[in-house]
Amino acid sequence: MEALQAVFRAVERRRYAGVLCMGDLVGYGASPNAVVARLRRIKNLLAVRGNHDKVCCGMDNGGNFNSSALEAARWTHGKLTAGNRSFLSALPRGPLEVLPGVWIAHGSFPDEDAYLFSDFDAYQSFRAGDFWLCFYGHTHFPALYQETPGGVDYVPLAGDTVEVVLDAKARYLINPGSVGQPRDRNPKAAFAEFYPESRRLVVRRIPYDFEGAAHRIRRAGLPANLANRLQVGS
Repeated sequence: MEALQAVFRAVERRRYAGVLCMGDLVGYGASPNAVVARLRRIKNLLAVRGNHDKVCCGMDNGGNFNSSALEAARWTHGKLTAGNRSFLSALPRGPLEVLPGVWIAHGSFPDEDAYLFSDFDAYQSFRAGDFWLCFYGHTHFPALYQETPGGVDYVPLAGDTVEVVLDAKARYLINPGSVGQPRDRNPKAAFAEFYPESRRLVVRRIPYDFEGAAHRIRRAGLPANLANRLQVGS
Protein backbone atom coordinates (compact mmCIF):
# COMPACT_ATOMS: atom_id res chain seq x y z
CA MET A 1 0.00 0.00 0.00
CA GLU A 2 2.87 2.36 0.76
CA ALA A 3 4.22 1.93 -2.78
CA LEU A 4 0.81 2.30 -4.41
CA GLN A 5 0.17 5.53 -2.50
CA ALA A 6 3.54 6.89 -3.60
CA VAL A 7 2.78 6.15 -7.25
CA PHE A 8 -0.58 7.89 -7.13
CA ARG A 9 0.97 10.90 -5.40
CA ALA A 10 3.53 11.09 -8.21
CA VAL A 11 0.81 11.40 -10.87
CA GLU A 12 -1.87 13.31 -8.98
CA ARG A 13 -1.28 16.52 -10.97
CA ARG A 14 -1.47 14.70 -14.30
CA ARG A 15 -4.59 13.90 -16.29
CA TYR A 16 -4.71 10.36 -17.55
CA ALA A 17 -7.33 8.47 -19.52
CA GLY A 18 -6.89 5.11 -17.85
CA VAL A 19 -4.96 2.98 -15.40
CA LEU A 20 -3.59 -0.33 -16.62
CA CYS A 21 -2.78 -3.11 -14.16
CA MET A 22 -1.09 -6.33 -15.23
CA GLY A 23 -2.22 -8.33 -12.21
CA ASP A 24 -0.99 -9.45 -8.79
CA LEU A 25 -2.76 -6.76 -6.83
CA VAL A 26 -2.15 -8.88 -3.72
CA GLY A 27 0.09 -11.69 -2.61
CA TYR A 28 3.09 -10.53 -0.57
CA GLY A 29 2.13 -7.37 1.31
CA ALA A 30 0.31 -6.94 4.60
CA SER A 31 -2.37 -4.49 3.38
CA PRO A 32 -4.33 -6.48 0.78
CA ASN A 33 -7.72 -4.97 1.54
CA ALA A 34 -6.41 -1.42 1.41
CA VAL A 35 -4.73 -2.04 -1.95
CA VAL A 36 -7.77 -3.67 -3.55
CA ALA A 37 -10.12 -1.04 -2.13
CA ARG A 38 -7.94 1.75 -3.57
CA LEU A 39 -7.92 0.20 -7.02
CA ARG A 40 -11.64 -0.51 -6.91
CA ARG A 41 -12.25 3.24 -6.62
CA ILE A 42 -10.62 3.88 -10.00
CA LYS A 43 -13.37 4.27 -12.58
CA ASN A 44 -11.03 3.93 -15.55
CA LEU A 45 -9.12 0.86 -14.35
CA LEU A 46 -8.35 -1.89 -16.86
CA ALA A 47 -6.78 -4.93 -15.20
CA VAL A 48 -6.12 -8.61 -15.69
CA ARG A 49 -5.63 -11.21 -13.00
CA GLY A 50 -2.27 -12.45 -11.81
CA ASN A 51 -1.30 -15.84 -10.45
CA HIS A 52 -1.22 -14.52 -6.86
CA ASP A 53 -4.66 -13.00 -7.30
CA LYS A 54 -5.98 -16.42 -8.29
CA VAL A 55 -4.47 -18.18 -5.28
CA CYS A 56 -5.39 -15.46 -2.80
CA CYS A 57 -9.05 -15.52 -3.81
CA GLY A 58 -9.24 -19.34 -3.84
CA MET A 59 -9.30 -19.97 -7.61
CA ASP A 60 -6.00 -21.88 -7.55
CA ASN A 61 -4.31 -23.95 -4.84
CA GLY A 62 -0.84 -22.45 -5.34
CA GLY A 63 0.77 -25.84 -5.84
CA ASN A 64 3.69 -24.28 -7.73
CA PHE A 65 4.35 -21.54 -5.14
CA ASN A 66 7.37 -21.56 -2.86
CA SER A 67 6.69 -21.86 0.86
CA SER A 68 6.86 -18.12 1.61
CA ALA A 69 4.59 -17.19 -1.28
CA LEU A 70 2.08 -19.88 -0.34
CA GLU A 71 2.04 -18.86 3.32
CA ALA A 72 1.45 -15.24 2.32
CA ALA A 73 -1.30 -16.22 -0.13
CA ARG A 74 -3.12 -18.27 2.48
CA TRP A 75 -2.81 -15.43 4.99
CA THR A 76 -4.15 -13.00 2.38
CA HIS A 77 -7.06 -15.30 1.56
CA GLY A 78 -8.07 -15.25 5.21
CA LYS A 79 -7.80 -11.47 5.46
CA LEU A 80 -9.61 -10.43 2.27
CA THR A 81 -13.15 -9.16 2.66
CA ALA A 82 -15.85 -10.94 0.69
CA GLY A 83 -16.21 -7.94 -1.60
CA ASN A 84 -12.50 -7.69 -2.34
CA ARG A 85 -12.26 -11.43 -2.89
CA SER A 86 -15.13 -11.23 -5.37
CA PHE A 87 -13.45 -8.35 -7.16
CA LEU A 88 -10.25 -10.35 -7.60
CA SER A 89 -12.21 -13.41 -8.72
CA ALA A 90 -13.91 -11.34 -11.43
CA LEU A 91 -10.68 -9.96 -12.93
CA PRO A 92 -10.44 -11.16 -16.53
CA ARG A 93 -7.81 -13.55 -17.77
CA GLY A 94 -5.23 -11.89 -19.97
CA PRO A 95 -4.35 -10.97 -22.58
CA LEU A 96 -6.88 -8.14 -22.86
CA GLU A 97 -7.00 -5.53 -25.62
CA VAL A 98 -7.27 -2.05 -24.08
CA LEU A 99 -6.71 0.08 -27.21
CA PRO A 100 -6.50 -0.92 -30.89
CA GLY A 101 -3.31 -2.96 -31.08
CA VAL A 102 -2.47 -2.43 -27.41
CA TRP A 103 -2.92 -5.31 -24.98
CA ILE A 104 -2.17 -6.14 -21.36
CA ALA A 105 -1.23 -9.54 -19.96
CA HIS A 106 0.09 -10.91 -16.72
CA GLY A 107 2.61 -13.46 -17.99
CA SER A 108 3.35 -14.15 -21.63
CA PHE A 109 0.85 -13.43 -24.38
CA PRO A 110 -0.12 -17.10 -24.89
CA ASP A 111 0.04 -18.14 -21.21
CA GLU A 112 -0.98 -15.94 -18.29
CA ASP A 113 1.24 -17.94 -15.89
CA ALA A 114 4.39 -18.19 -18.04
CA TYR A 115 7.38 -15.98 -17.29
CA LEU A 116 8.82 -13.83 -20.04
CA PHE A 117 12.54 -13.68 -19.34
CA SER A 118 14.35 -14.15 -22.65
CA ASP A 119 14.43 -13.27 -26.34
CA PHE A 120 12.97 -16.69 -27.11
CA ASP A 121 10.11 -16.16 -24.63
CA ALA A 122 9.42 -12.84 -26.35
CA TYR A 123 9.59 -14.46 -29.78
CA GLN A 124 6.92 -16.98 -28.73
CA SER A 125 4.66 -14.17 -27.54
CA PHE A 126 5.14 -12.22 -30.76
CA ARG A 127 4.17 -15.31 -32.73
CA ALA A 128 1.13 -15.97 -30.53
CA GLY A 129 -0.71 -12.69 -31.08
CA ASP A 130 -1.33 -9.93 -33.59
CA PHE A 131 -0.52 -6.96 -31.37
CA TRP A 132 1.60 -3.86 -31.76
CA LEU A 133 2.26 -3.44 -28.05
CA CYS A 134 1.63 -5.69 -25.08
CA PHE A 135 2.34 -4.66 -21.52
CA TYR A 136 3.04 -7.58 -19.21
CA GLY A 137 4.04 -8.26 -15.61
CA HIS A 138 4.80 -11.40 -13.57
CA THR A 139 8.61 -11.08 -13.57
CA HIS A 140 8.74 -7.89 -11.44
CA PHE A 141 11.53 -6.76 -13.76
CA PRO A 142 11.36 -3.70 -16.08
CA ALA A 143 12.15 -4.75 -19.64
CA LEU A 144 11.40 -3.98 -23.28
CA TYR A 145 11.50 -6.44 -26.18
CA GLN A 146 11.29 -5.04 -29.69
CA GLU A 147 10.58 -7.06 -32.81
CA THR A 148 11.66 -5.73 -36.20
CA PRO A 149 12.34 -7.52 -39.50
CA GLY A 150 15.86 -8.06 -38.14
CA GLY A 151 14.67 -10.08 -35.16
CA VAL A 152 13.92 -9.60 -31.47
CA ASP A 153 16.02 -7.25 -29.36
CA TYR A 154 16.06 -6.81 -25.58
CA VAL A 155 16.30 -3.31 -24.14
CA PRO A 156 16.84 -2.95 -20.37
CA LEU A 157 14.84 -0.25 -18.65
CA ALA A 158 17.33 0.64 -15.94
CA GLY A 159 17.44 3.96 -14.14
CA ASP A 160 14.98 6.17 -12.30
CA THR A 161 13.59 7.70 -15.51
CA VAL A 162 13.70 6.02 -18.90
CA GLU A 163 11.97 7.56 -21.91
CA VAL A 164 11.40 5.74 -25.18
CA VAL A 165 9.51 6.72 -28.34
CA LEU A 166 8.11 3.53 -29.82
CA ASP A 167 8.40 2.82 -33.54
CA ALA A 168 5.04 2.41 -35.26
CA LYS A 169 6.60 -0.18 -37.58
CA ALA A 170 8.07 -2.34 -34.81
CA ARG A 171 6.28 -4.49 -32.22
CA TYR A 172 6.77 -4.40 -28.48
CA LEU A 173 6.50 -6.36 -25.25
CA ILE A 174 7.04 -4.07 -22.28
CA ASN A 175 7.20 -4.78 -18.57
CA PRO A 176 6.94 -1.49 -16.63
CA GLY A 177 8.23 -3.16 -13.46
CA SER A 178 6.52 -3.72 -10.15
CA VAL A 179 4.93 -1.08 -7.95
CA GLY A 180 5.48 -2.82 -4.62
CA GLN A 181 7.73 -5.79 -5.37
CA PRO A 182 10.63 -4.70 -7.65
CA ARG A 183 13.26 -7.38 -8.19
CA ASP A 184 15.91 -5.63 -10.27
CA ARG A 185 18.00 -4.52 -7.27
CA ASN A 186 16.31 -1.13 -7.27
CA PRO A 187 13.95 -0.91 -4.27
CA LYS A 188 12.02 2.06 -5.67
CA ALA A 189 8.46 1.60 -6.93
CA ALA A 190 8.25 1.16 -10.69
CA PHE A 191 5.49 2.28 -13.05
CA ALA A 192 5.12 3.65 -16.56
CA GLU A 193 3.25 6.42 -18.32
CA PHE A 194 2.18 5.75 -21.90
CA TYR A 195 1.05 8.39 -24.39
CA PRO A 196 -0.57 6.60 -27.37
CA GLU A 197 -0.76 9.62 -29.66
CA SER A 198 2.98 10.25 -29.58
CA ARG A 199 3.92 6.60 -28.83
CA ARG A 200 5.93 7.91 -25.89
CA LEU A 201 6.69 5.67 -22.94
CA VAL A 202 8.20 6.91 -19.68
CA VAL A 203 9.22 4.37 -17.05
CA ARG A 204 9.67 5.94 -13.63
CA ARG A 205 11.10 4.82 -10.30
CA ILE A 206 10.10 6.65 -7.16
CA PRO A 207 10.98 6.15 -3.49
CA TYR A 208 8.37 4.90 -1.05
CA ASP A 209 8.26 3.92 2.60
CA PHE A 210 9.53 0.37 2.15
CA GLU A 211 10.59 0.29 5.80
CA GLY A 212 6.96 0.90 6.78
CA ALA A 213 5.79 -1.80 4.39
CA ALA A 214 8.38 -4.21 5.79
CA HIS A 215 7.29 -3.41 9.34
CA ARG A 216 3.69 -4.26 8.47
CA ILE A 217 4.78 -7.59 6.98
CA ARG A 218 6.76 -8.53 10.10
CA ARG A 219 4.00 -7.39 12.42
CA ALA A 220 1.51 -9.56 10.52
CA GLY A 221 3.67 -12.60 11.19
CA LEU A 222 4.42 -13.20 7.52
CA PRO A 223 7.79 -14.69 6.45
CA ALA A 224 10.65 -12.32 7.26
CA ASN A 225 12.22 -12.67 3.81
CA LEU A 226 9.17 -10.96 2.29
CA ALA A 227 10.00 -7.89 4.38
CA ASN A 228 13.78 -8.02 3.96
CA ARG A 229 13.68 -8.18 0.18
CA LEU A 230 11.92 -4.79 -0.06
CA GLN A 231 15.07 -3.03 1.16
CA VAL A 232 17.16 -4.28 -1.74
CA GLY A 233 14.58 -4.77 -4.49
CA SER A 234 15.11 -8.49 -4.95
